Amino acid sequence: MRFFKKKLPAPCPLMPDASEYSIKNHIQYNTASLAFIGDAVYSLLAREKLLLAGDTSAEKLHIAAVDMVNASAQAEAAKKIMDSLSESELAVFRRGRNMHTARGDADYHAATGLEALFGWLYLSEEYDRMYILFDIITKGI
Repeated sequence: MRFFKKKLPAPCPLMPDASEYSIKNHIQYNTASLAFIGDAVYSLLAREKLLLAGDTSAEKLHIAAVDMVNASAQAEAAKKIMDSLSESELAVFRRGRNMHTARGDADYHAATGLEALFGWLYLSEEYDRMYILFDIITKGI
């Protein structure tokens, strides 16, 4: 079962211009915003994968999810998909990786690039592509 569907969410009633809400305007979002939503998307994909893998306790699921979404794990994940990325996907990844952050280590920058990519794919409604890349990342897990 896949969580993401090819359907826009209902407009949020708390947004001032909810009637004009369009997820297609994702191009205007800055890199930090793409990484922000991508962090949530990637975390949900990891949790979905773990939950569907088998019945286990919530504590074990949480520990496994944290192990999958920390900066080091995401940096390794990014390495696994580099050869599979299109030019536009690679450009979004690089934008995220090169974004100025408070932390300066390479793993954190690579993780931010991965999150920006998954945020961009989500906002582009490229759910199938998101799952393909995530399947490459989690092959053997």
